[in-house]
Amino acid sequence: MSTSPWHRDNGEVVVAEASRLIDRQLSQSTRRQFLARGLTLGGIGLLSGCRIDDNATAEAALSRISRFNDRIQGWLFDSSRLAPTYPESMITRPFPFNAFYDESRVPEVDGASFLLEVTGLVADKRSWTLHELRALPQYTQVTRHICVEGWSAIGKWGGPRFGDFLRAVGADLSARYVGFQCADDYYTSIDMATALHPQTLLALDWDGQPLPPRYGFPMKLRMPTKLGYKNPKHIRAIFVSNSFNRGYWEDQGYNWFGGS
Repeated sequence: MSTSPWHRDNGEVVVAEASRLIDRQLSQSTRRQFLARGLTLGGIGLLSGCRIDDNATAEAALSRISRFNDRIQGWLFDSSRLAPTYPESMITRPFPFNAFYDESRVPEVDGASFLLEVTGLVADKRSWTLHELRALPQYTQVTRHICVEGWSAIGKWGGPRFGDFLRAVGADLSARYVGFQCADDYYTSIDMATALHPQTLLALDWDGQPLPPRYGFPMKLRMPTKLGYKNPKHIRAIFVSNSFNRGYWEDQGYNWFGGS
């Protein structure tokens, strides 16, 4: 059987580049994460058995591999496994600002009049004030924020466990997804298992103070089990659904699950 040029050459280039990118991020990986990323590389390797003659077909193949990777990461996710925590002496100060826009465009949100919208598969669809959110049991964590761009930083966040909030609004915990709309027009969604993870916080505080605008006021979802782009800031609305919704970066090709 003849072998197309893409089959031999371009397929090997894709695998080699994927291997380089994965190896660059393995220094802080656990064995479980290595398996997840290794399976991603194996999925890309499947391309060497395909004939892909145009960019559209290549994008479709990579999209299928991305969805496969999402399923593998979801299967490997352990809701009882905690991300590492650190002493306050290791907090990164100043903590980096990072967004899809310049810091001068950080949205201004009036905390006094702010109302968090709650919709979808929940029993109580009333909106929540910041005062009501602070009345929930509060937790603090010092964990590492890992950016898909290759950098990381350690921060201290505080707020109610997101799972406690979902229970308080009577969310259908058997639903598959939780989605977020933000004041800066960012949007994303996560799996319910991660939403209920004990380290997933609806963060209202940063380093012992109310969350500054540059870090996501009035609130951000803090998930040390996911990469930074999955941690939405300036949240204004939350919805629970069985319908799959992607996200700002996911619509541009990033993996949806985004585990760290």
